[in-house]
Amino acid sequence: MSAFTPYNLRRLKRAASQIVVLGIALALLALLGNSVRQGFAARGVDFSFDFLQAPAGFEISEGVTLTADGLTAYASSMTNLQALGAGLANTVKVALVAIVLSTIVGVAMGVCRLSTNWLVRALAFGLTEFLRNTPLLIQLTFWYVAVVLQLPGIKEAPQVLGAIISQQGLWLPKPTVTGGTGLLIAAMALIPLGLLPIKAAEGRRRGLGVAVGVILGLAFLLGLRLGVDLPEAGRFRASGGMAVSPEYAALLIAITVNSAAYISEIVRGAIEALPRGQWEAADAIGLSRRHVLGDVVLPQVFRVVMPSFGNQYISLAKNTSLGIAIGYPDLFNVYGTVSNQTGRSLEGVLLAMGIYLGLSWLISLAVNLVNRRMKIPGAR
Repeated sequence: MSAFTPYNLRRLKRAASQIVVLGIALALLALLGNSVRQGFAARGVDFSFDFLQAPAGFEISEGVTLTADGLTAYASSMTNLQALGAGLANTVKVALVAIVLSTIVGVAMGVCRLSTNWLVRALAFGLTEFLRNTPLLIQLTFWYVAVVLQLPGIKEAPQVLGAIISQQGLWLPKPTVTGGTGLLIAAMALIPLGLLPIKAAEGRRRGLGVAVGVILGLAFLLGLRLGVDLPEAGRFRASGGMAVSPEYAALLIAITVNSAAYISEIVRGAIEALPRGQWEAADAIGLSRRHVLGDVVLPQVFRVVMPSFGNQYISLAKNTSLGIAIGYPDLFNVYGTVSNQTGRSLEGVLLAMGIYLGLSWLISLAVNLVNRRMKIPGAR
């Protein structure tokens, strides 16, 4: 039997065309790189990343970076690489919290879009359309200038559930653990061990309860003390608790509500795409609307929307770069300062692009793992 069957020939043609396209792309990149190198050489400038090891010499309002002693608050005596690390940490700090909050708010708004209550449905529609059809930069400026900076000063700042809310920032209660923190962290490893072998939802809740019960029992036996560090207002600033800068708060709120609007539309579309028979079958057995959404509709929706959620999460992470507009020291902001200080604009922008690309890949990987975990066994 000849190896050159029509099917094999088609495969060879496809492979050959892909190799040709890849070769052309690599050739264009090599040509571009050679042109840039020659342009730099003509001006007596070398292409190098040695500037990353030079002292930064500038301050960053907030952020931690990696040192030999672990995560440490950034200082101007550290290197440019550590300054970029502090910017990356600030970017991740916003992105992770915003992903969680926007998912919760977005799912709730998506469900409200289909509410049987006209007022709730109309309000959700109006809010979603407003947020999706106005620029994020304008929304960010509004939250920062018209909301956060209009809060009262530290002396007149209200205290809500132990938190101090002022234009100088937010101070939140911080949980504290004393007397064997390492043992508590080791005990918390029992949570995934209690969940991994369990498949059913009821079994997962039961396994989680057992794991938490074991952790609390070990905490009692080991003499661990759990407490809360409450902030106290001072003359100019508060002390204690967990401090949140006004720039971080404004950026987090803006990105969260903006992304929640897009997520709500994804959820609404997925719910409406479900066969009507799902609702009718749930109504036939007497389930309330709350149980229909929680036990029938949303579990199926999440299996469908995870890829779309991943795209929105990646967009959210890249939108953190708008923090430069209000002075938040994210990766893009710090990159700009490093480039201005060292004159290494090309090297800096390539490095920043590579970091954002890596961050997007990590988000995509995490979403794909969750999507694979939620996939129905045996389904394609």
